[in-house]
Amino acid sequence: MSALANRPSSGAMGGIAGSSTDGSIDNNVLSQYKVLTLTFNQDCTSLAMGTRKTYALFTISQDNKIDEIYDCAYDDVCIIERLFSSSLTALVSNQAPRKLKVCHFKKGTEICSYSFANTILAVKLNRLRLIVCLEESIYIHNMRDMKVLHTIRDVPSNREGLCALSSNSDNSYLAYPGSSITGEIQVFDTLSLKPGIMISAHESPLAAMAFDMSGTKLATASNKGTVIRVHSAVDGTRLFEFRRGVRRVATIYSLAFSPDSVFLAASSNTETIHIFRLANPKEKAPEEATWMGYFGRKLSDVAHYLPKQTSEVLTQDRSFAFVHLQSPGMKTTISMNVLNKTLKLFVAGYDGVVCVYEVNTIDGGECKQISQYLLFSMSPNSTNQQTITTNEARNSTDGSTKIYSANVIANDNTSVPLSSTPPPTSPTSGKNHVHQSSNISIDEQNFPRLPSPPQGVYD
Repeated sequence: MSALANRPSSGAMGGIAGSSTDGSIDNNVLSQYKVLTLTFNQDCTSLAMGTRKTYALFTISQDNKIDEIYDCAYDDVCIIERLFSSSLTALVSNQAPRKLKVCHFKKGTEICSYSFANTILAVKLNRLRLIVCLEESIYIHNMRDMKVLHTIRDVPSNREGLCALSSNSDNSYLAYPGSSITGEIQVFDTLSLKPGIMISAHESPLAAMAFDMSGTKLATASNKGTVIRVHSAVDGTRLFEFRRGVRRVATIYSLAFSPDSVFLAASSNTETIHIFRLANPKEKAPEEATWMGYFGRKLSDVAHYLPKQTSEVLTQDRSFAFVHLQSPGMKTTISMNVLNKTLKLFVAGYDGVVCVYEVNTIDGGECKQISQYLLFSMSPNSTNQQTITTNEARNSTDGSTKIYSANVIANDNTSVPLSSTPPPTSPTSGKNHVHQSSNISIDEQNFPRLPSPPQGVYD
């Protein structure tokens, strides 16, 4: 991986040449470098990327550096999740979209695999639970032994696999759409295995949702993308309401809380990432001394006399800080973390470029970009392999370059034989399991037992 200079502001897309705004690759670029998935782990200390021929894991250090720690040749990885900074990863390939593999990437072993009746649309992890989301059902696994604890059936059609799992072990809530027509959310307690509250979040169907680190706040956006709301996951109370825009309907790609739950970021298919400040009315009091604060307070006083839609526009808060993207329309996933006592926003684009911004938590405004990384560092000249030329020179600091190879699996100083083809049976390979919904029993007697997860289980 190499650090990048600033991308040009004249509309250049950055990343891989020929990339379109949705991450697709033109004919002049190898399809094997198309990014299929990008996910940050639960505490924004790691990033996972799946492509046509490989998947890779990266660490995020305290000095804002992003370094590759693992690269594996594996076809069409469309879902990959890492459990915090442990060695456990869960992945799904488009080659076998109904099969989930749980692996220990440092040892290069497959812990276990599960086959489902339908396509796996999403996988979520925390220290206690593993969630598998299908279109009309959700499976809840115990992280200790990977056994199925509960199945939520008759879920309203959820073709995008939209769901969110709290990373907090004490408030291990799962949220998923309670309707395919409106923006209702069903909250489910994965510890007691009982349904919780139903939240009427939006009038339109849901497009994105995310829990904060405590698991008590749930941010949501509808498919209109104009309003972002924050709800209590405990009692469903609407805590905050923010307006991203008035006239422009947008597709919200990603929502992310800061570790202290004071800020919420939202990325979309527009050129702006909005960062909202979750401030109580008492915390906003000094603002009323200004002209804008006085004007806003007067509008709030008369808002209840106006039509509902008008009053909502007047009373909803606007963004506290923002980022102007140089590649508008590019699909992104975002995360926030405090590094060196400063709040940082990480923006990973499906063009293979990750940008890091510093958020001014006092004054807000436009965020300062402090670094930029290319997840693909490939040689412009190679006699043995096809190469990809990016829009800019992106060599590493020592002048060396790197190219991903579908035939080489790099894991520090060793090669790990994790391939997309089924390996021969061996003592280190995990068991294959098929859910009862497929009318094939699960061999639980010989199921591999895993150590208790809370304390460095998969390190």
